[in-house]
This record gives sequence, structure tokens and C-alpha cells, in this order.
Amino acid sequence: MSASMNLTTHRVGALVVGAGGAGLRAALEAGRLVDTAVISQVFPTRSHTVSAQGGIGASLSNVEHDDWRYHMYDTVKGSDWLGDQDAIEFMCREAPSVVIELEHMGLPFSRMDDGRIYQRAFGGHTSKFGKGEVHRSCAAADRTGHAMLHTLFEECLKQGVHFYNEFYTLEILLQDGVACGVLAWDMVRGGFHLFHAKAVLLATGGYARVFRTTSNAHICTGDGAALCMRAGLPSQDLEFLQFHPTGIYGAGNLITEAVRGEGGYLLNCKDDRFMEVCAPTEKDLACRDVVSRGIAEEVRGGRGCGPQGDYALLKIDHIGKDKIMERLPGIWELAMVFAGVDCTKEPIPVVPTAHYSMGGIPTDRFARVVTPGDDGAETVVPGLYAAGEAACASVHGANRLGTNSLLDLMVFGREGGRQMGEYVASQSSWLDLSESAGSAGMAEVRRLLNGPAQRAMGPLMEQLRLDMEMHCGVFRTESDLRELKGKLAGHRAAFANLSVQDKGLAYNLDLIEALELGHMLDVCSAIAEGALARRESRGGHYRDDYPRRDDAGWHKHTLAFLEPGGGVGLDYKPVRMQPLTVDSIALAERKY
Repeated sequence: MSASMNLTTHRVGALVVGAGGAGLRAALEAGRLVDTAVISQVFPTRSHTVSAQGGIGASLSNVEHDDWRYHMYDTVKGSDWLGDQDAIEFMCREAPSVVIELEHMGLPFSRMDDGRIYQRAFGGHTSKFGKGEVHRSCAAADRTGHAMLHTLFEECLKQGVHFYNEFYTLEILLQDGVACGVLAWDMVRGGFHLFHAKAVLLATGGYARVFRTTSNAHICTGDGAALCMRAGLPSQDLEFLQFHPTGIYGAGNLITEAVRGEGGYLLNCKDDRFMEVCAPTEKDLACRDVVSRGIAEEVRGGRGCGPQGDYALLKIDHIGKDKIMERLPGIWELAMVFAGVDCTKEPIPVVPTAHYSMGGIPTDRFARVVTPGDDGAETVVPGLYAAGEAACASVHGANRLGTNSLLDLMVFGREGGRQMGEYVASQSSWLDLSESAGSAGMAEVRRLLNGPAQRAMGPLMEQLRLDMEMHCGVFRTESDLRELKGKLAGHRAAFANLSVQDKGLAYNLDLIEALELGHMLDVCSAIAEGALARRESRGGHYRDDYPRRDDAGWHKHTLAFLEPGGGVGLDYKPVRMQPLTVDSIALAERKY
């Protein structure tokens, strides 16, 4: 068996792992400077970015006056003060330029009557530092991510970027602390492929698939964070997972915040608009963690809807069928297919759904991967970059604002691609690889294929996801998290002694699922350890036993390291509170 698993070696300049929005934007930028290749688990236009609905945030001022400073204020506040303010300022200042750039590439944004890009309101976005509503989300109906992926993929093909589709990354290759490629598995034909590169950018997406009820695609299993931890690098803030308040009941599919931006609102079983009590000012457009807890509290208080009293209703029919079919056609289709509801006539049943990963691979604002140095300062890992949901810049802190996800992809994808391209251009040759390069990844595949104790991985994965939802969901307690740690230890022990039932090499999805399960176990262990240690409530992390935010003790980022045997060690680093333009916000406040 193992003798037939040949190793094929490729040599490239810049290598991007992942072909979602961040990966494609990085590849496009790097491809303008150097030879660039992309490896992806799925065909690029099937990446999870395709499901992004509501829009991309930018202070274009197409509806009313807006300013990047207002956008920055909202983002810092929405992050529950855990976001790094230099990176946040950089993102918000770059926002208008990346949107206009996408428009010039041909992304078909919806239009206002005067021809300018259509902008809608979104939760947590305000004008004049919280004093009023603002329309900041630049949208292509409710299929913005879909339009973005297709636009960028076409641009990458035109630029000559080379794609290796349906390859699964097994190991990051570091030589003396410098990134020099990855080991991957050819999902179509079987076999190992070693991509020898001068630099690597990880854009592998998030990890919300570790929960049972989720809006995420099957591929969002935290591969990038797990691979970095296995390479001896840290992950950051993995305990901060955003539950989007409006997932379709029983399915988890996302009902975009744009529905509430267009005038939709939530109801309990008594037809009360409970968000008017939970958030009297922002109401249904409050930050996502606030709305998610609002729904969960209604259910806990016996005011949920349905036979089991376990969901809320999202009412939208009052805005009119014509407007729904013009602005939210995808939502009508999702509600009809997954809930059996015609949202032009009746409300949609919704529950909080695991949606977005605020944590990930720690980077600076240049998308360079960083790790703690011996003197306590951060050290850049040469040749290694990360962008998008796989990364933690940290522009979202403890809770992401809607529309900032697509913005994150474009800003740091572009910057990471530029930085990587310049780095590769400065390197005259490739680093020599050690004889053991890729050995850990190869050993894992051989163990799963050749081991004697065969078992289907699906039931074990589903039990893991159920345990995460039961013990580490919207509300968390010390007893729940300790019970979760015990269950995770049992799952890890079971996984270590299993092999897959399918022993073939070509299109062995049993093998891919097993590899994903291994990564999920690493990520779940880091989530549980970080959540148990963090004795406060902040953003997407809410402890019933510690319901208040504790800035004195916990205003810091969590770093998680994988230890031998699968344990997780924790360290911490300060939040960067210094913006790039120190007086910009104070000056703007005086102006208004």
C-alpha cells in the first residue's frame, strides 16, 4: 500500500493554500510580481466565501456622509475592545479602495438610482461615533460573496496564476524556522505532493464546522490553525467563535443580517419584538453576540416559538414581495428550501448558528505570521503569511461586525499577496529541504490507511460537534467546559487507534474526513482550554458564571500551543491599543 503512494515535487515561487476570497486576492496580487500557485481542497468557486450574502463594508458615503473613522470606531467597539487598533485602522482606511478596485474588476454590485454602488444598513455600523444609522454595506443583492469569488477567479486566470484543485494540505514545511512549502495529498488520484516554495500564505478558512448547528461549509474544519499548531506555532483567540443570530432552524443555513438591515425584525412566541428590550437603541441591528444571546434568553425563558419552544421568528413579509425578490432573492430561496417557508407571506424560524471564527493564526497588519520571541516581543516567521478567516490580525477581536468579513479578506488578502510577492522577489533561490520534510504528514496518512482498527469516522465527528454545541455554545460554564475536556480526551484516544474503512487512494473521502477530524480535535482542544481559562464574558465568549467583562484581568489575547500527546498550553499577549493615526479619532470627535 505505502509503496504505491508516490511523492511528486513541485517548485513554485509564491504558494497560496486556499482559494476563497482571501486566497484568490492574495494570489492575484502576488501573481503580478512572481510565479504564483494556489492549492485548494475544492474548486475555487466552491470555496466558503461563495456563501457570504450581505455585503462588504466601506465608508463610500453613497447614501449619507460616512468616514473611515466612524467605521473604525464601530469595529473597535464591536470587537469588545479586544481588536488590535493599528490593524483595524489599516483595514477601515483601505476599505473604499478595495471596493472600488473590485468594481473595476467587474464585480456586479447592486446599484442605486443614480448608478452608484448600493449600500445597506448593517448591525453595529453607525454614523458619527454611534449617533445614528449608516448605510455602509456594499452589496450585490444577497450574493456578494458569490460575485466576489467568480470575479477574482477570472482575474487570477487572466493573470496566469496556476491552480492545483482538490489537494488537501497535510503539513507546513519549516526549515530552520523559515517557511519553505507544504505537503499535500492529491484527492483525485491519490499520492503525496510536496510544494517547494519560497513563501507560503495560508487562507484555509475558519473552524465553525466543529459545532453541530453551523452556517459553515463542510470544509471549514480549522485546518490552517491546526497545521500551524502542529508545526510548533501558536493559534490565537480560538475561544472567540461568533454565533450568528439567524440561522435557519433545524439546518443552520445563514439568513443574512441584510434581512434586518432591510427592515426585518425578530419575534418571540408572544409576538413581542424582544430586541427592543435587549438593545433599546440598536434593536434588531445590535451586534451579533447581543442578538444571539437575546434569542437564547427568550428560549431559556420559555418564550421560544414552535412545539419545542426552541426558536425565534424573523419577520420580513411586511417589506413587500417586490423588494424581497429584488434585494433578497437568495434568502427567499433558502427559506423555501430549508424551512419550507415563503418569507413573502410568513416569518422564518431562526436560531443562533456557529458562523465565524474570530480566532486563528496570529498575524500583524501586513499578514505576516508572528510568534512570541524570547524577549517577549513578537517575531515574524520568515516566508509565512495568513489572511482571511484562517488568520487573526486581530481586526475582529472578540466579536466581528457584519460586512467586515469580506473586507478582511480583500484588505489582508491584497496586503499579504503584496508582501509575499515582494519577499519572494527578494529571494534568489529556494531553501534546501531536509530529508525528513513532510514525514509527519505522510505518517498520518499511512496510519489512517494501514491501521487495523477500522471504523467510520462520521459518527465520531458528529459526536464531537454535538459535544461542542452542548458544552461550549452561546452560554458557557466551568462545569460544562471541564466536562467537554474529558469528552475531548476520550475522542482523541479513540481517534488515535482508528483507521479508515476505505483503503483506496483515488477520491478517498473517508480519508479526507479522518484528516479533518484530526484537525478538529486539535482546534476543539484549544477552544476548550482557552474558554475555560478566560473567566470573563467578552464578545462571542459568554460565561454564565463570569457574566462581566474583566479588563483588568483579561484584556489580552490568548495564545494556544499544541503539546506532545495532544494537550494544549496557553500563553498571552497584550492587545495593541495604539492606532496608526494617534489623533485621528479625537480630531474627528471635535469636528462633530
